[in-house]
Amino acid sequence: MSELQEIRNEYTNARLDIDNLHTNPIIQFQYWLNDAIRARVPEPTAMVLSTCGANGRTSSRVVLLKNLDQDGFTFFTNYESKKGLQIAENPQGSILFFWPELERQVRIEGKISMTPRHVSDDYFHSRPEGNKIGSWVSPQSRRVPNREYLDNMQRDYLRLFRSKSLERPENWGGYILLPDLLEFWQGRENRLHDRFEYTLNGSMWEIFRLAP
Repeated sequence: MSELQEIRNEYTNARLDIDNLHTNPIIQFQYWLNDAIRARVPEPTAMVLSTCGANGRTSSRVVLLKNLDQDGFTFFTNYESKKGLQIAENPQGSILFFWPELERQVRIEGKISMTPRHVSDDYFHSRPEGNKIGSWVSPQSRRVPNREYLDNMQRDYLRLFRSKSLERPENWGGYILLPDLLEFWQGRENRLHDRFEYTLNGSMWEIFRLAP
């Protein structure tokens, strides 16, 4: 038997009942995110973003949640990256949060669109200077010959921006995922986990328990 087959944890920390859920899934998510932050979970805002282009191939990667409101979940990236190109071809996507210390995960699906320019500008100017330079340096997702190529690009841009203001590059900015489905998962013993799905029906959210 493979050693991998012997790796398992029993989930016993908590339970989830429909009476404990807020009727608004965004507010419920904020409760759980606050729990993860208070518990000092490493990278509590890290989320797996999955996108799929016109060719039907799905790609996933970890990005960071940078804003949450009733409109949706906001993150920032290079518009010319693989994820950006896939979103341009197919604006449907999903994100997944996993907080193993709390034995919880949240799965979210919906439509992705660019944030307004002023939102991207405001966030860009709040970033550390090194991160701003990095947004100019990296041709994200594209092949580069070696590390020296990036280091040289960084030095070139550092010299350039000594004499001019460091503005946001046009190919970098924000996206927001507007959800129409959220699933809250609480690990339970014997793999009989608690799962609740919020589905948007018109302007109202409906809540269903799912089998584990």
